[in-house]
Amino acid sequence: MNDESRKQFKAIIEQMRFVYKHDSRPWMIGYSGGKDSTLLCQLVFETLESLPPSERKKKVYIVTSDTMVENPIIRRYMHEMNVAINAASVKKGLNVESHIIYPEVKNRFWSLVVGLGYLTPEPPGFRWCTERLKILPSNDFTYNVIRKSGEIIILLGVRKAESSTRLKSIASREIEGKILTPHVSIPKAYTYRPLSEIENKDVWEYLLKDDGLSAWGTDNRYLFSLYQGEEMGEEQSVVGEVNKDKIAITGNSRFGCWCCTMVSEDKSLKNFIEHGASELLPLREFRNWLIELRNTPEARDFRRRNGSVYFMKNGELGRGPFTLNTRKDILRRLLQLQKTTGFELISEEELKFIDNVWEREGDLSCRGVVEIYYEVMGKRLPWDQFKKAKYDGETLETIRKLCAKHDVPFDLMSRLMSAVDSAKLHTRSAETTEAVEKVLNQGWLHDERVKEELGRGDVITQD
Repeated sequence: MNDESRKQFKAIIEQMRFVYKHDSRPWMIGYSGGKDSTLLCQLVFETLESLPPSERKKKVYIVTSDTMVENPIIRRYMHEMNVAINAASVKKGLNVESHIIYPEVKNRFWSLVVGLGYLTPEPPGFRWCTERLKILPSNDFTYNVIRKSGEIIILLGVRKAESSTRLKSIASREIEGKILTPHVSIPKAYTYRPLSEIENKDVWEYLLKDDGLSAWGTDNRYLFSLYQGEEMGEEQSVVGEVNKDKIAITGNSRFGCWCCTMVSEDKSLKNFIEHGASELLPLREFRNWLIELRNTPEARDFRRRNGSVYFMKNGELGRGPFTLNTRKDILRRLLQLQKTTGFELISEEELKFIDNVWEREGDLSCRGVVEIYYEVMGKRLPWDQFKKAKYDGETLETIRKLCAKHDVPFDLMSRLMSAVDSAKLHTRSAETTEAVEKVLNQGWLHDERVKEELGRGDVITQD
């Protein structure tokens, strides 16, 4: 590292010391396991170590968001860093707490896709995942700290050199002459961007100094290797080679969710596989199948979640969420993938949530989740013994035949029976009536009736 870079990082640490000692507002850092958030945490550790123990009064929260669908290799790394950071903080008396935060079970990826039939995210605008999986959990943590402390300072690892888009974003939020700026959406929160002037080349040079030893005792050379094989579009590696194949590193990779369907090809996953992580191959195949599935009309209901029915302008009946049968197929394959790879891909908490949703949405056996789990995993879920079918197999078969005879969708009858069963414990008889009307109002019409209503403007059309 040249003298100019050393001076720059020394100046950042001096500024951090000043900001840290200026008031009692706690600091919070969002740690993703990537190079910029690692550099930020490294500098904070070094800042605190430079202060006498009596001055380390301010709490520093390092927060890692585990979406539950992170690349398993990165997820393992993030959790290992969480443990190492906490251990080092206690040993050195730095008053730093590292936390892993998770989305609420109702907002998790598989709860929504397998449970409620949400279609997987699709570009350009159908991106429901980021807010539920990352933003909401992070905001909840932030608000809790604000409630306890009054205000908070959020340290951001964004840099102007990282991309032209981020440069514009940072510039638009800067207030000339001020170190801290009010957060754009969180009251009583301020942002601090100590790395904004750091060049790309200086990030890795700093992280790999002292043989890559991090401030919490781990090896940053491993992190460096996780960025291997990226294209050299934005920057050339400043240290050339790191892995056995002598492949250069750029350090510009974005680690994302292994099941992300927002891109046609997940380059990060592809690069991991091409450089030896063959255990991720089945995950890529499953992800590609998910993309195909969302484009398969038969896999989807003809009603949206709110019950509306619509025709496309090309005359075809529009499609909504995944059908219950499709969701069962997704769960079966996901569990098989979990069993094959050994990665935890779906939690028991999510399976419980899905179980409850399916029962409300017409799984008259009430045993869809527990039976699929036993079929694939060969063991019973903890609540399996409490799941009793509302109707035996013979009764269900009779209902199916009667539905076919009278041209009534079995799915409709299943939902009606589930609605009545769910409302039967209410003392008001109106509860049952409302539950039945809600199901009947959800677009349960034959094609001919839909087309008839289409002419009267009662049915939605869209491009």
